[in-house]
Amino acid sequence: METIVIVGGGAGGLELATRLGDTLGKSKRSRVLLVDRWPGHFWKPLLHTVASGKCDPQVSELPFSAQALDHDFEFVQGDMLCLDRAHRTITLSPRGGGDGACRVLAYDKLVLALGSVTNFFGVPGAQEHALTLDSVADAEHFRRRFFDACIAAGEQKKPVNVVIVGGGATGVELAAELSNTARALAAYRVHDLDPEQDIRITVIERGQHLLPQLDPLQAQRAARHLRAMGIEVMTSTSVASVSADAVTDAQGTAYPADLTLWAAGVEAPPLCATLGLSVNHLKKIMVDASLRSSNDSRIYALGDCANYVCPLKGPTPPRAQVAHQQAMFLADLLARKDDTPRPDFRYHDYGSLVSLGQQAAVGSLTGPVSGRSYSVGGPVASVLYRLLYQKHLLQLHGTVPMLTHTLAGWLRSRVLPPVRLHR
Repeated sequence: METIVIVGGGAGGLELATRLGDTLGKSKRSRVLLVDRWPGHFWKPLLHTVASGKCDPQVSELPFSAQALDHDFEFVQGDMLCLDRAHRTITLSPRGGGDGACRVLAYDKLVLALGSVTNFFGVPGAQEHALTLDSVADAEHFRRRFFDACIAAGEQKKPVNVVIVGGGATGVELAAELSNTARALAAYRVHDLDPEQDIRITVIERGQHLLPQLDPLQAQRAARHLRAMGIEVMTSTSVASVSADAVTDAQGTAYPADLTLWAAGVEAPPLCATLGLSVNHLKKIMVDASLRSSNDSRIYALGDCANYVCPLKGPTPPRAQVAHQQAMFLADLLARKDDTPRPDFRYHDYGSLVSLGQQAAVGSLTGPVSGRSYSVGGPVASVLYRLLYQKHLLQLHGTVPMLTHTLAGWLRSRVLPPVRLHR
């Protein structure tokens, strides 16, 4: 029986494992294994809601073992350490992360869905002093630091300065949610906090506009919304260095920072550059139109760790819809018989939506047939934004479980505070 190993349980990796388990695993045509360092899956585009305290990851996280049982694949927890292409094996960290022996998994086909990590671009002090949102653990760490700072602000009446470097979707969404969190804490009389005076949030963006994936008018709309919330927006501003208590720009201006969050860009994990596969300057694995490594026809890559260059559109961006489309493509490709024609992957950009907090969002939608882009905003865009997560749940669970999960979330929102009120 052929063994397909998928490394990485992000959006693309888990959707692929689920689809292959339902087709190849259930029929015993192939053994499908999913490897991930964490025990559960959390949709990365929502990490900012964990960092702000809006979302409890223990409620929303999906255990890989449960998904594996329901969809006829196997889950192995561990870190991938190295690749042996000659013997077609990967080496994993010891079970439980202890001092035991490393484990070896053999594969016939290997899919690398390793995601991405923060790119600090060599800015002095950034990696040492700035926080990131690469994982649930990172988001929880930021949330605890933010809540501790709010406690100190309420008790000492000393303003908390939060600087977010990067005005893309992550930076903008986090800024809006943190502002809402501060107001919620004040409304519930937590720590005697004054959100207008005690919390100061600054977003620094190198480009001329926030949200470079959107058109300038939508980006300006987002900037106006943030400023109306009391958030300072600095565009055309390059960061030169980061220290423990400040972010300094290229002009020498220092922005006080009790908390610095770096959201200025991503690159593939360092592991990608150690596997003996061709990578680009961002360590992304070079793949062809079938998403196969340019070095090894048995190895595939998808999502943020893969570098696929569309013939007309250029490199695919690090976005969830890319990972989803590539997962669906590979699920079909790997289920084909060897003698059937292999299609080429084609990326379709259906637009982008960015949340601006309560009942607000901006974005654009692209018609699947016409290719025209339509701007959306306000409550309508906010509803469409929330539907993106429901679509992800639909891919993983099917219609009834997705609707059940959605109903449960709505019921919790009726009886619980809008943010977690404890550290």
